[in-house]
Amino acid sequence: MILDIDHLQTWIGREQIDSETLSPTLVRQFNATFDRRSGTDQGGKAPLLIHLCLAQPIAPMSELGRDGHPALGGFLPPVPLPRRMWAGGAFTFHGDIRIGDEVTRHSKITDVQLKEGRSGALCFVTVQHEVTSDGRHVLSERQDIVYRDIPTAAPDKPKADPAPAATGEHSRTVTPHPTLLFRYSALTFNGHRIHYDKPFCIEDEGYPGLVVHGPMQATMLCQMAADLQGATPARFRFRSLSAIFDDADFTVNAEPHDTGLRLWTAKVGGPLAMEAFAEW
Repeated sequence: MILDIDHLQTWIGREQIDSETLSPTLVRQFNATFDRRSGTDQGGKAPLLIHLCLAQPIAPMSELGRDGHPALGGFLPPVPLPRRMWAGGAFTFHGDIRIGDEVTRHSKITDVQLKEGRSGALCFVTVQHEVTSDGRHVLSERQDIVYRDIPTAAPDKPKADPAPAATGEHSRTVTPHPTLLFRYSALTFNGHRIHYDKPFCIEDEGYPGLVVHGPMQATMLCQMAADLQGATPARFRFRSLSAIFDDADFTVNAEPHDTGLRLWTAKVGGPLAMEAFAEW
């Protein structure tokens, strides 16, 4: 497959603005999904990373691709690679989103790069989001999206199993039940079939099961960081290292690190899946 990187890079600088009012109902749904409690009164502080459930792309069924995502070539460049994943990102918190506020996300594509990985071509798209709540600048986010091909054959030499991740000083276990994955997909209006359509995952994508959302893992890690320190981090960054599926439980972990916390997720008995760092 030939990727015309010069053409794809013409998307750099493209912008998109979306807004949505944060309702008490969405806060209740968000808390129910993560088994958390918080106030839902108008003007109250919203849960961390609930902005990932707001002002998301809304495309009609006729404009969706094979994987349930909006077809490429609109805001995001038309990368001709079938697998699309959240590779990582970073948040800088400037203030709190308030319930009842109109939340606006101003998005801009800042980079498109082509790299070669062990499994073939990788295309990385970087998107910068600036989020306001009732006109107040509350959040800056960098989102790293990676596109890759689906392996067509097994490697000649199977790779050795990676070492299992350690258990953190603070750790809890999560069962990636299909209902949990469905609820988060619904909250974020995410039609990506890898999170709810198991036959598609196995037969079309070659995965062993449903894929646990990267944003959901990042939210769990950020929630743990804030709970442990009793305050929202000033900065939170993360990267995805391997996928987690619904075929086994996974852990959410944290330990002290420099000026904050190092956090990570991992399948029980498996390698690091997502690694994050929170600073105050």
